[in-house]
Amino acid sequence: MESIIILVFVIGYLAITLEHNLKIDKLIPALGMMAICWAIVALGIDQFPNWFDSAKAALVEGFPSLLHEEKVHLLEETLLHHLGKTAEIIVFLLGAMTIVEIIDYFDGFATIKSVIRTKKRKQILWIFGLLAFGLSAIIDNLTATIVLISILQKIVKRREDRIWFAGLIIIAANAGGAFSPIGDVTTTMLWIGGKVSTVQLFIYLFHQYCVWWCLLLSQVFCLLFKEKLRVKKEMISRKENIVQSCCI
Repeated sequence: MESIIILVFVIGYLAITLEHNLKIDKLIPALGMMAICWAIVALGIDQFPNWFDSAKAALVEGFPSLLHEEKVHLLEETLLHHLGKTAEIIVFLLGAMTIVEIIDYFDGFATIKSVIRTKKRKQILWIFGLLAFGLSAIIDNLTATIVLISILQKIVKRREDRIWFAGLIIIAANAGGAFSPIGDVTTTMLWIGGKVSTVQLFIYLFHQYCVWWCLLLSQVFCLLFKEKLRVKKEMISRKENIVQSCCI
C-alpha cells in the first residue's frame, strides 16, 4: 500500500515539473495526486500498522486493534486537519492579495513608475533589484513579482532586456520574501504553525539574503556589461567587414 502511494506521488510530482512539456496546468496533477493518494489511504486503512496523529504530532497507540469505524474517524480528523492548515494559508494570502489589488486599482503603484525616470540599464537594474527585495518582504514575493514586471513592461521596451530584468526580479523577490513571515508561502506556513517568530526569522536570515542579493546584482551587472561589450564588438566587426567589402 505504501509503495502504491509513493508511486502515485512520484508520477504526480513529475507531471507537475513537466507541466510545460505536457501542456497542462500543474494544478491538475497536484489535485489528482492528492485525491488518489487519500483514496488509496481510505481504502486500505485497515492494512496500515501505525497511524500518525497530525494534531497531536504523535503515533496513535494501539492502532491495529481499533475498529474500522474508529480508524475511519481518525482518517477524517487527519484530512480535516491538513485541509484546515491549507485553508489558513489560502485565506491569509487572499487577504493580502485583496489589499494589493485595491492599491493597484487606485493606481497606488503608479508612484513607483513615476519615480523611475532613467533609461539607463545599469540604474534600472539596481532600482528594480532593490524594489523586488523590499516589496517582497512587505507583500508576498509572487505579488511583488507581478507588480514589478507589469511596471517593467511599460519602462523597458526591448524584449531581450526585459527577460534579463524579469529573471532578476524573480530571484530578488524570492530572496527578499524569505526573511519575512508574509513574504513567502513556506515562511508563512512556518509562522502560522508557530515554528518561527518574526523577529528571530528576520535576525537569522536578513543578513544572509542581503549578501546573496548583492552577489546576484553584481553578477547580473557583469553579465549585462559583457553583453554590451559583445554587441559593440559585433557592430565594429560588421563595420570593418563592410569597409573591407567596399575596398575590394
